[in-house]
This record gives sequence, C-alpha cells and structure tokens, in this order.
Amino acid sequence: MANRMVPEQTIPDADMDANAHLDYHVPVLLKACMDGLNIKKDGVYVDCTFGGGGHSRAILEQLGAEGKLIVFDQDAAALQNVPSDPRIVFVQQNFKHLKKFLRLHKHPQVDGILADLGVSSHQFDEAERGFSIRFDAALDMRMDHRQTLTAATILEKYSEQELQKMFEQYGEVTNAKTLARTIVAKRAVAPIKRIGQFKQAIHEVVMGNPNKYLAKVFQALRITVNDEIGALESLLEQCVESVKPGGRIAIITFHSLEDRVVKNFFKTGSLLDIPADDVFGTRAESPLKIISKKPIEADDTELKLNSRSRSAKLRIAEKK
Repeated sequence: MANRMVPEQTIPDADMDANAHLDYHVPVLLKACMDGLNIKKDGVYVDCTFGGGGHSRAILEQLGAEGKLIVFDQDAAALQNVPSDPRIVFVQQNFKHLKKFLRLHKHPQVDGILADLGVSSHQFDEAERGFSIRFDAALDMRMDHRQTLTAATILEKYSEQELQKMFEQYGEVTNAKTLARTIVAKRAVAPIKRIGQFKQAIHEVVMGNPNKYLAKVFQALRITVNDEIGALESLLEQCVESVKPGGRIAIITFHSLEDRVVKNFFKTGSLLDIPADDVFGTRAESPLKIISKKPIEADDTELKLNSRSRSAKLRIAEKK
C-alpha cells in the first residue's frame, strides 16, 4: 500500500546475515563524512539513506552508550542490513518524512544528518529492480515498492512534451525532443514494458557512446519515478529545523542537478531565490554556515577501491 507508515521495524538478529551489508553497497567518502559530522558520543544522528549501513556502522562506532542513530530507507531490502543494536531505530520511509518521524521518536532536533543520494550497488545489481541497462527486466525503478508509479508507466502515459522535459531536465539528454517523439511513435505500435524492448525501440536515436547515453536516459526515468529532486528539496528544508545549533548536515550527491540544489540551499538556507533588499542591497543571513567551501571528492585511493565514488560530491554545512 502506497505511503503506508511504518514507524519502526523489529531489528533482525545480528547472526541472521552478518555479512549481508558487505555486498550491498560500499560507503563512499566515509572518513570525510565522519569528520564532517563532528560526532559527539552522546549525540543523536540521522542516516537518511541507510542502504547497506556502511555509514551508519561508522557513526555507531563513534557513539557511546547514550548515543542514538535513527536511520531511514524506503527500500524494505535494507532491513536485512540493520545491526542488532539498541541505539538504532529503522524507519522504512522516504527521508522526505524526516520531521514527522523525528517527532514520533521524541527527537525533534538532532546533532547531525547524513544523506548519501546514490543508488546502492545492490539495487543496480538486482536485475528485477529495473535500474540497470545491463539486464533485461521489467521497467520498474521503484525504490519503494509500495508506490505505484514505475518507469514503464511513465513511458506509456507521459505526453511527448512531458517526456522531452524529463529527459532534458533530469538526464541532460541532448536530443531529448527526438527521443520523446520516438518513444511516442514506438509505443503506439507496441507496448514498452521491459528494458530490452525500450533499448530496441530507441536504438536508432542513441547518440555517442550507447552506455553513457542510456545511463542518462535511465537516470531521468529513475529520478522521476522516485521524485528524487522533490524529496531532496523537502529534506533540505526540514534539515534546518531538525538540526540543533552547531549540528551538521552532510549530503553526498552523484550528479550536477542534485549538487546544484544542495550548493544553493547551503548558501542561502532557502530553496527560493531571495532578492536583495531594495534599499541596502543585502540579503537575509543564511541559518547555515558552509563547512566545505568546495565539494569533497574521492581521492585516488578510494577511486581504485570503488569506481562508483568517481562522481560523488560531499557538501557539509553547520546550523548557526
């Protein structure tokens, strides 16, 4: 059922699948995240994108017995990676519901919030999830199976103009207009339900490196299916209220659109373009202090160990 509230889940026994997280997702920029959060032993922290739990485990290692970690993940598969630890609470929800569940768990303000916006290796590697161009599977791409919208639905229902806008905005596809027109023409002949059918339908308009082109197209579909930009903007607005003064917000992005949203929000503390004062030419002071003037990126050592860290950018801000 879509949007069903699951405030807390029973944590599986640690011996149930002790190494499940190791193959799920390698945490990117781990040390930089821990340094940036400036963790206090008795603090309360939030991992908005639990996934394989790599970042969460590192946070728990720095917390004392009085510390608390609240983790969010809308993907039910992440539950198998949650360690048996009384300090951790698992919330099976999108992080756009941050404030609601922090209040529910009696922590309306916390000491730090972390979000890694990348799709997990586990999700890419499971063919049936429909995230990867490497497999022929249903065009799904839902991170939360309780929702109804899938990539196949978008390709079936969106108008040519809506498809073009989506591919331009979220995939930066250079021939988005031609691509959208082709999809509309092809779906009139036969339904496009699977990745193989989709790739065949658009193969004649693919430009440049096919893998890079399709990666952009799939990115646009995935972002739309999961409302990733809308969820990110909602999270950022809630972070300002949900972090204590002196608390840190650390966000890892993986493409320029996300990074631009985070950069601009950290600069002004608002999603709106705040005009300067008519008389003095000044703007309202941001409630955030930027800790990382430039985005933190993976070094050569990490790049060799984890190629998916190549596009990762970490930005950190502190509540004033």
